[in-house]
Amino acid sequence: MAVASRLFYQEGIRAVGVDTIIAESEVAKMTFYKHFKSNDLLVFAFLNRRDEQWRAWFEASVRRLAPKVRDRPLAVFDAMEERFSSKDFRGCAFINTMIEVADGDHIAHQAAADHKHKVEKKIRSLLSDAGIKRSEELSKAFLMLLDGSIVAAVRE
Repeated sequence: MAVASRLFYQEGIRAVGVDTIIAESEVAKMTFYKHFKSNDLLVFAFLNRRDEQWRAWFEASVRRLAPKVRDRPLAVFDAMEERFSSKDFRGCAFINTMIEVADGDHIAHQAAADHKHKVEKKIRSLLSDAGIKRSEELSKAFLMLLDGSIVAAVRE
């Protein structure tokens, strides 16, 4: 899973095949298929794992950067700035997945979209906890700004 996660993020989910993952991870083909019946299920597992890790990082970073609840909504962008400066930053695995797998019915696209819904819900909570009215409406705008900042960071 670690090898697949690294390769999927660095090279893209469509660019990395099962044979490459098996070769780099030095896992027997039968062992691989025992755990993952298809590449799509491996991608799904990768996205779920990354979602959990990303959201844990996000929450911890925002809390660290803004100990006061009222400051946390804007700390979202400070946290992202730290992420952008990482030497291995290659954008958002979830945005990248939705671009690579445009079919909204595909399991990978759905997992990526689900991540974005969870992030929007967390942002809504940060806004609401900070006493900001219209948190539902503003959380959607915040997410759009967040996603735009990610794309701009890749471009820059």
